[in-house]
Amino acid sequence: MKKITWIENLATFAERSELSRFLYTFRREFTHALGFTALANLMMLTPTLYMLQIFDRVMISRSGFTLFAVTLVLFFFLGVMSFSEWVRSRLLVRLGVRLDMQLNPRVFAAAFEMRNRGEESAHLFKSLARLRQFLTGAGLFAILDAPWTPIYIVVLFLLHPFLGVLSIVFCLILCALGWISKLVMEEPLATVDRAREEEMRHLESRMRHAAVVESMGMLGNMRGSWMRRRLMALAQGRRGQDAQTRMQSITSFTRMLQQSLSLAAGGLLAIFGEISLGAMIAANVLMTRATHPMDALMKAWPDIVAAKKSYLELETALEASPENETLPVEGRAQGIGIQIVNVTANAAGRSEPILRGMSLEIPAGMALGVKGPSGSGKSTLARVLLGIWPDVEGAVIFDDVPIGMLDRAELGTHLGYLPQDVELFEGTIAENVARFGEVEPALVIDACRQAGMHETILRFPNGYDTQIGEGGSFLSGGQRQRIGLARAIYGNPRLVALDEPNSNLDDAGDHALLQAVLAMKSRGTTLVLISHRPQIMAAMDRILVMEAGSAVRMETLPQPNQTPQGRAAEVLPKGVGTAAGYGNASGAMGAPGTAAASGPGTGQVAVPGATVTAQSAVKPKFLAV
Repeated sequence: MKKITWIENLATFAERSELSRFLYTFRREFTHALGFTALANLMMLTPTLYMLQIFDRVMISRSGFTLFAVTLVLFFFLGVMSFSEWVRSRLLVRLGVRLDMQLNPRVFAAAFEMRNRGEESAHLFKSLARLRQFLTGAGLFAILDAPWTPIYIVVLFLLHPFLGVLSIVFCLILCALGWISKLVMEEPLATVDRAREEEMRHLESRMRHAAVVESMGMLGNMRGSWMRRRLMALAQGRRGQDAQTRMQSITSFTRMLQQSLSLAAGGLLAIFGEISLGAMIAANVLMTRATHPMDALMKAWPDIVAAKKSYLELETALEASPENETLPVEGRAQGIGIQIVNVTANAAGRSEPILRGMSLEIPAGMALGVKGPSGSGKSTLARVLLGIWPDVEGAVIFDDVPIGMLDRAELGTHLGYLPQDVELFEGTIAENVARFGEVEPALVIDACRQAGMHETILRFPNGYDTQIGEGGSFLSGGQRQRIGLARAIYGNPRLVALDEPNSNLDDAGDHALLQAVLAMKSRGTTLVLISHRPQIMAAMDRILVMEAGSAVRMETLPQPNQTPQGRAAEVLPKGVGTAAGYGNASGAMGAPGTAAASGPGTGQVAVPGATVTAQSAVKPKFLAV
């Protein structure tokens, strides 16, 4: 995370990062805000001049007309001051809203990319809100007013040098208190934020599984676990508040002392005839005004620290998820044939990769089944094929175009995905099936018919407009899975990945899934299906067997012109290899029931009706399906 320095702010802030370049586009608005700040602060001299006129001219001349004239001028200048402050505030409020509206799409996208990488990202939206609030709050106003302190000090020097020196002393004291406040409060405030975020994450994770907690009598244990974090957060908050209150008390004492001593200094000078009585009163007011920005900075320091932290968090997140130039999908990835080249998939906190240097080729329109023991990398492979696994080495190519070069939003309409843990969203059935885009009734109904849910949905009180609750909580597990399937095949995408799509299905659901798979095959959809159930796997063209993050072999299922005894299995080197067409690994069928290859490095495995070998001493090639 980069640090912010004043030198950098003045010289190269606009080129620092994407976020700084974005803020630089608002330079005109900030310039206007500075202009109105200058006008308002200039008008702040009006009360000082008014007091000088009252005590040094009106009281001596005893002229009512003079009093009326200077009071009328006072009204005008105070009106200008109030108008300037109102316009400045209004301008910054609108600036904050515009900043939020224009920046939140990038923050939204970056938050989802962080979540895909397994990182917490909800705090980014809080950071954006905090940054927007800072632009319209007392912290920014104090920063804008601070450069006018030297102007007020110059006026005090004009009244008397001693008053100018005294104002400098008090400003330095307040600056010192501000610096000490930063050192004392920054770490406690950061610790408080971390403790509160940890407490809320812990609580939300437990609340999501309330039914499990209640059913097994875990409520007391969970409350105890939460209370420990709660007490820790309260203790951290108390220490932070103690530090903040202590510094505010010292500052308040210094401010009250400054007002009294400035009046005493003016009185002393007036006694010796150095200044007039009007100058004495005016100097007291002006010195209070000169030190006000320092006091405001002290009070707003927690907000300034929080805004800086939010800025750095947003800057880091946007840099980690840059906007890349992408190509339109139209005319490129139409058939959706897939190649993955030497892919290694890693996960945070895990020393060994999940996928190990895997290469695979799936022609467009192929139905590939994937099976293997738990933890072999099947679900990770599906995510890699869809381009949503965060830490991937190697290449994933759709129809000769790397997936990272394609426009993700446009590509998404050509892809369908049903994960193991079905993820539905709060809203209606139709909205979920239509992926929260424009609901096209014909496509929604067609997808639900294919998933075998249409008749069930019609029995709901509101049909397709039925609200399903957060995460589909109003539905059964099988219903959630079938609606997830309907969403995956909505609009007849070119590539569909189904990860254990029948784990919660009954016999009717299994039949509907099989019919949907056959319909996708008839349309020429490229299909990747992960399952262990023989009935659904029998509908696949080929079956990839995985183990420990590598492709072990490719099984070819009987074709219409083959007998069950003609089924072949292909033995491949770990993670790589080649198998062409629907024959055996050597490219030619052997004698009935056997197929063999000889030579150094040959591996051999027996399967029902056939023995197929593969050369393991060759260079890695695509595993061609």
